[in-house]
Amino acid sequence: MKAILKLIGVVALGLAAYLLLWPVSVDPQAWTPTPSAGYVGPFERNTKLAAMEFMALKNGEYGPEDVTIGVDGHMYTAVHSGRILAIDPESGEAETIVETNGRPLGIEFDSEGTLWIADAYRGLYSLSPGGELTLHADTTTDGSPILYADDVDIAPDGRVYFSDASTRFGAENNGGTLAASLLDLMEHSDNGRVLVFDPASGETTVFADGLTFANGVAVSEDGRYLLVNETGSYAVHRYSLQEEDYGARTTIVSGLPGFPDNINRMSDGNFWVGIVSPRSGALDDLAGSPFQRKIVSRLPASMRPNAQLYTFVLKIDVDGNVLENLQEPSGAYATATGATELADGRLVLSSLTEPRIAILPASARD
Repeated sequence: MKAILKLIGVVALGLAAYLLLWPVSVDPQAWTPTPSAGYVGPFERNTKLAAMEFMALKNGEYGPEDVTIGVDGHMYTAVHSGRILAIDPESGEAETIVETNGRPLGIEFDSEGTLWIADAYRGLYSLSPGGELTLHADTTTDGSPILYADDVDIAPDGRVYFSDASTRFGAENNGGTLAASLLDLMEHSDNGRVLVFDPASGETTVFADGLTFANGVAVSEDGRYLLVNETGSYAVHRYSLQEEDYGARTTIVSGLPGFPDNINRMSDGNFWVGIVSPRSGALDDLAGSPFQRKIVSRLPASMRPNAQLYTFVLKIDVDGNVLENLQEPSGAYATATGATELADGRLVLSSLTEPRIAILPASARD
């Protein structure tokens, strides 16, 4: 019995030493979460997405993280394999138009039909209408590496804005996009940024920094503003692109009940925001306790805060007013990153992990 008790004591001591002292990659910082608005008011809980229909991706593809609509009416999406697919929205037939050999995330066409690609592993690409793939930036002009290119949009003047979600936890070297994002959110060191590439000069510079997991970006229809989702702060910010106050920031949505991911501008000038997961109560409770968060980061991945099932997308205007609120609380479509609209009014949802695309009939939005 004494030997057993001694063994238990040694194991307990070893476990305590591990939880208190084992080196980890995160260096958590204290922060104060904006109180959650909860699923009330403009975010009132509903089941309007229950009518979603699903279009399976073929050949084992999964993770259609962003979807944009081409002039041909096809859905273009970036998947986990590194391919970008063009999908017929009626038949579901898909064609690979390019492979980046990385992990493409945000994609967007410019007015000339060039597809711009934010690749989390490789940087900023463009794909010409003729099929030529060009890498424009894997570092900023001053040599700072781009470790997690996330989303992209193009201003009317041709400048390309894209997010570098984390300069601490690169997606390729930290277990992929989801694992790296969880590390960044656990640390909360405000190291994310938004970059701008100028095709005229070829330079890539920092437009905005100090963000906790800078995610979706979208330029307003008139080119006056850039909307940016800050995932770690449950917020949507609006930055001025006007010469007189270029870069000035206004927070237009705060206290979201979940983590905002992509943001896409529609033809009516408004924006769809994807809420990839509800907020983590445990993460918020530990916000002011960096030491405890370091202990949590030593636990097995299954015991740490993780994405939860809940399908949720919002449509907002350029001032942050909520125009549509669509939810499916059971999370039938997991880790929904965003939404875009087909010409006939159907809503297309994207996902970080699903092997399919979700489509909501136009009639379900009435």
